[in-house]
This record gives sequence, structure tokens and C-alpha cells, in this order.
Amino acid sequence: MTRQADLLCIGAMLWDVIGRCPRPMAPGADMPGRIAHLPGGVALNVAVAVARWGMVPSVLSAVGRDAEGDALIAAVSPMGVICDHLFRDGGQTDVYMAIEDSRGLIAAVADAHSLEDASDLILTPIRDGRLASAAQPWRGIAVIDGNLTTAQLARIAAEPGLSAADLRIVPASPGKAERLLPLIGAPHGCFYINRFEAEVLARRPLASAEDAAFAMLDLGVQRVIVTDGAASVADGLTGAGVMTATPPAVPIARVTGAGDCFLAAHLAAELTGSDRKTALDRAVAAAAAHVSGKDMP
Repeated sequence: MTRQADLLCIGAMLWDVIGRCPRPMAPGADMPGRIAHLPGGVALNVAVAVARWGMVPSVLSAVGRDAEGDALIAAVSPMGVICDHLFRDGGQTDVYMAIEDSRGLIAAVADAHSLEDASDLILTPIRDGRLASAAQPWRGIAVIDGNLTTAQLARIAAEPGLSAADLRIVPASPGKAERLLPLIGAPHGCFYINRFEAEVLARRPLASAEDAAFAMLDLGVQRVIVTDGAASVADGLTGAGVMTATPPAVPIARVTGAGDCFLAAHLAAELTGSDRKTALDRAVAAAAAHVSGKDMP
């Protein structure tokens, strides 16, 4: 029997190719290390993470009709991710490639051409009634991934099938943060960003996550959660101010996926009735565990 999704993750579903060296690397260095080939993409990472917290996510994305795409679906379906509503064409499955060292991310390249070329065809299941429609819009959480193009995000902002959704908006990187401008004024939107992405959107330097949260509220964002690496995290809510939490100091075992783990833990906490401070603390703890090489829950 087909499971009923209780959360949508809209955006990138691809393969992560992550090379990690346990020592610091200089530009142009050729160092020994480990290379992992893992399911990834912001939307998929969030889906896998929230499934661990007991939620049932469905991913809306583009996956190629190739061996890589078949293998990707086969890998994540047993993890509790619904893949029934993917857009699949004859193109290649997307890939994200990153290099990390003992200090964190060195550089990355995201090849998301299949997702970008699919345009708003990935939204078909929330138009044709399979998941939602204009007459019966989605009323749960919908995670929106900043790997989508500006045109795709603008369409989502005006999409009737998402008019009643609790939007949780996640940039893919500082370089793509400006793509999210069409969603700034979303009445039911919550942005999960880091301080550098907030600086891009605010177009000025920001000294801390707390400053960034105030800046985003000034831009018209209803709610924003701002991270800043190992420094304090902030939660800003229109009409209720800004609160902060401080991550524990942990050794760095991995970086990629920490933000998605943070978001998933935060969503899970809020869906079980936790208040803002408890949800923020729970998310900080989950992200710290991920960075240190552990998994939560």
C-alpha cells in the first residue's frame, strides 16, 4: 500500500561525491583521503533526515532515467523517502561534488542541470490532485530548496497548490541565496539560512547570527533561523523578537549535510509541540552530533 506523505521536500535529489582529507589542504594540493558516493541534494538530505525522526516525506525533484537515477531511488526508498512523484526524463541524474579537509569545506561544484531544465514540471503532483491541487492545497510542511531556479521559486511563491502550506525555505549556498528573493514575503514562510547567505540577501556585512536575524526580519521575512558555523544560532520571529542558542564544541568529522540535519531536528521538535527555544536547542544538538560523526536520533 502506498504510504501517505506528511511532508514535501521540493528541490535537489542527486548523488553527493565527497572527498575528505583528514589534514588541512592548500589550493592545488593533491592529498590522500577518502571519497564517498552518497545520496544527496538539499531536498533529499532533509527528507532522509526527517524520516529518521518518524516523518513520512515525499520528494518532488527531477531524476534522470539512467542507471545512476535508478540506483539513487533504490538507495533512498528503504530509508523511508517516498519517490513516487519524481519527474524523470532522459537526462542524466544530477551530481554534487565537494572537497573537505580537517577545517571544513574547501570547494564544491553542483551540477543540477536536470532539476533546472525540468522547470515547474516537478510541481505536477501538487497540481493534478495526486498530492494537492488548486482546489485542495497542501496544508502541511513543504521544504523548499534553493537549488531551484529563480523562475521555479517564483512559481512556487504563487502556486495555488501550496497556498496553505507551511513553507520552510533553505538556500543551497551563499552563491544561490538571491534566488530566494521571490519568497521573502511569504506569509507562512520560515527561512533557514547561514550568516553569509543573510549577508547576500541583506546586501551588507552582518556581525552575528543575531544581527542577521534582525536584518532578515527588517526585509519582511516572517520567520528566520540563522546559523553561523560554531558560533551562536538565532531564531527570529516577526512580532516576537530574536532568541539565540550556542552550539557545543565538537571535533569536525564531516560538514556536508549538517544544515539539513539541523532543519530536520528543528521540524521534528516543532511538530511534536516544542516551543521555539526547545526546538532551537534540539536542532543545535543534532547538527553538532552530525558534525562530530554521530547520527541523531
